[in-house]
Amino acid sequence: MTNLALQPAQAALTVTQDDAEDAVRTLLRWIGDDPDREGLRETPSRVARAFTEWFSGYEANPSEILSKTFGEVERYNDIVHLRGIRLESYCEHHLAPIIGTADVAYVPCGRVVGLSKLARLVDAYSKRLQVQEKLTVQIANAIDETLAPKGVAVLIRAEHHCMATRGVHKHGVDTITNQFTGVFQTDLALQKRFLSFAGV
Repeated sequence: MTNLALQPAQAALTVTQDDAEDAVRTLLRWIGDDPDREGLRETPSRVARAFTEWFSGYEANPSEILSKTFGEVERYNDIVHLRGIRLESYCEHHLAPIIGTADVAYVPCGRVVGLSKLARLVDAYSKRLQVQEKLTVQIANAIDETLAPKGVAVLIRAEHHCMATRGVHKHGVDTITNQFTGVFQTDLALQKRFLSFAGV
């Protein structure tokens, strides 16, 4: 059976797919249902397979994603901005979905990275158990540390289902977080341009 990748601190712990499926069966019994009835018989394996997709970010290496850059950009030195990158994550407190978008921008310092790599970077961090504040900083820091641009800006706008489908049951509420480094932190006009592009 395949193993679900674990966080580095838990790397010594090996959990098999069989273990994961047994855990799902336990939860199904705990909520009062019968995991052996027809409709639920294959649910444990489906959930285990879904988890490998939902949490595939633990297998990703952000530095590797951003490793290939291009220098033939005619000395371009303004904002490169990806707007509205679809984001799907899960709250580390309740395992409830976090659904939204990320705006990611940077001002290059000689070299640029392929645009799809920025979207993949968002996936690498969002497909892990998360809190939005940490996710925002992780994306910005990875770009800052790997590409060494003049500055990075990240804005995430997302709905948290731990608040929408349980607890206070408030639907349609977006949480907005942002992180700025370099020129986006020091140049308020540039920061304002980014926020304008992001529609904030």
